[in-house]
Amino acid sequence: MSEKRAPRAHWLDEDPFDQLGNTSKSHTRARDDGNWRKPHVRVIHSNQGGQPFFRLFGAPQHGHQPTIHTGSIWHFSKIEIEHLTQATIAFSLALAFMSVRGLFGAIQNPLAFLIGGFLYAAAIGPAFLLHEIAHKIVARKYGCWAEFRASPTGLKWGVIIAAAFGFVFMAPGAVMVAGQTTKAQFGKIAIAGPLTNVALWAVGVGMILLLNGISPFLDDFLGIWLMGNAILAAFNMLPFGPLDGKKIKAWSDPIFWVSFVTILSIAYHTLTGNIFVILGI
Repeated sequence: MSEKRAPRAHWLDEDPFDQLGNTSKSHTRARDDGNWRKPHVRVIHSNQGGQPFFRLFGAPQHGHQPTIHTGSIWHFSKIEIEHLTQATIAFSLALAFMSVRGLFGAIQNPLAFLIGGFLYAAAIGPAFLLHEIAHKIVARKYGCWAEFRASPTGLKWGVIIAAAFGFVFMAPGAVMVAGQTTKAQFGKIAIAGPLTNVALWAVGVGMILLLNGISPFLDDFLGIWLMGNAILAAFNMLPFGPLDGKKIKAWSDPIFWVSFVTILSIAYHTLTGNIFVILGI
């Protein structure tokens, strides 16, 4: 059968974990390429409640009553939107601190903090958001439940590290995936994120070729755009822990190594500035 969205995917609700015990072999979603699918869960958080951003730092989280929806692959629940908003705000704040090398820089030059925060958030924010949304869309295409959940601890410490040391090291959250998938499908869900960053990087290269030299602000923006997407793609291709690279490698060694070497090369040439030499800029 072709890899199309399952006809009964609308049965999935916003808390799929009650469904994982159902292993009935009469389920039509259990087949895609002739093999019975194994259930995969990418990330599990006990926190399912969407909390306002100002409650991320230590406030207790509360569960929610799951509700059934019939949304398409583009469906975003209220809770998911709240979590995406939390992660985006925290990520932008950390980037703002990075732009002025930490809290003391922000205190000494508040205007640079605001301008730098806007510049970095506008250039790198889409790299993070579209990376996660790509995972979600491909997972939903295969009939899985898939929603982004922010990590309060990751957001909190990411902002603290950026304020204290002036660089960003943050685990803002992840798209949680639950459903019956083949190994190949789960690998494709994983690779969708890094490939999205590569596509965004290529868009940035095209914009540089067309718009280079028009304004220093735009040049800075596009340079940050390239670096953000290259770093995010390369980091997620590492074959360790919960990162995408491990799932891709479990699916296909050849695909992993071709993707890994290509993306690592992109990151190297971007971070060293060689890409601008190659482009003749």
